[in-house]
Amino acid sequence: MNGAALERVFRAASGRIIAALAARFRDLSLSEDAFSESCLRALRAWPERGAPDDPAAWLYRVAERAALDALRKERVAAERRPEPPEPEPSAEDITMDDDRVIPDERLRLIFICCHPAVAPDGRAALTLRLVCGLSVTEIARAFLVQDEALAQRIVRAKRKIAAAGVPFELPAPAFWSERLDAVLSTLEVAYSKAHEDADGRGAHAGFAAEVLHLTKLLTELVPNEANVFALAALVRYAEARRPARASEGVMVPLSEQDPARFRRELIEEADALQMKALDLAPLSPRTLQAELQRIWCARASLADPPPWREALRLYDRLLAIRDDAVVRLNRAVVLAETESLEAALREVESLAAPALANFLPYHAVQADLLRRTGRLDEARAAYAAALALDPSPAERRWLERKAEGLLRPVS
Repeated sequence: MNGAALERVFRAASGRIIAALAARFRDLSLSEDAFSESCLRALRAWPERGAPDDPAAWLYRVAERAALDALRKERVAAERRPEPPEPEPSAEDITMDDDRVIPDERLRLIFICCHPAVAPDGRAALTLRLVCGLSVTEIARAFLVQDEALAQRIVRAKRKIAAAGVPFELPAPAFWSERLDAVLSTLEVAYSKAHEDADGRGAHAGFAAEVLHLTKLLTELVPNEANVFALAALVRYAEARRPARASEGVMVPLSEQDPARFRRELIEEADALQMKALDLAPLSPRTLQAELQRIWCARASLADPPPWREALRLYDRLLAIRDDAVVRLNRAVVLAETESLEAALREVESLAAPALANFLPYHAVQADLLRRTGRLDEARAAYAAALALDPSPAERRWLERKAEGLLRPVS
């Protein structure tokens, strides 16, 4: 197993294992440190001996022993008494497999990290770091902030949870509403990391199945919350398009994706969820975002005209209640098709801000508009900026083809 394969295993297992450790030891820092130690031991052992049949179970057992060792050493240092022997393996140690580590433990940890004692700007960030295993840089780019500021949020959030004595249990339903927005934001960003990878082969590909499951579970736990149903619908619409999002390893733009390849069973499930969301709150931001996904999934074939006009109407509604750079950037893509390339480019150029410097879609959209308006030198620079931000393989190939096309006449 090479280094890249090991990293994929560690990323896929991190949230499950840290969640299970936190449930047992009631200490986020201890759980995170123990998992890191198990990864270090795997790096030493697996290349030489081969990976175990169940890597996640191996990592959990080693992390659990590391946590117990750390607790014993703390106790011995405090009490100055002989260290007790390591306990015999429990039935849980012997029988635990990857399927049993979560999903329930992960959802519990998400609610813990989103406790109202934690500052709002730190809740989703902490959850994405601990539960999803995203790097500080990945989370910072998702929230359009600098790495250093994001890292400080996470540190403050962990300290607050420890200082406030936050109980490591799923809160009673009466307390869910005060945490729900942060929980949904976490799941939204987690899914976006899977969605960035058009051909579904990257390190975060597993998030798609996780978020599909957890959003379904949340619709059962919170049956009258529009945002829950809207997010559940949104990820199903987006995931339904997965088979059409790449061709021969290259990303396919939204308007060129073949509806014949969409997963109709997911679309039907999403339609039912979206109908519930529309009944509860037709103009909530997440309901409108899901509606934007729905209109693309409603196409029967590529012969149907792209729903650009409907998309613009929905983006205008969304902008009226949630005016942010990402909404404006996506709306600019639609403006290019409904009004003019120049109007779209003016909108994108008005967004220029330090936080967008590390936001790959900003550079990709700008590059495409500059290319189509004939500003080729600027387009080359924008494509280079996008490619420098480590796009997924399918998106990289698409960007590279567009950049190479600048050497030929613009179509």
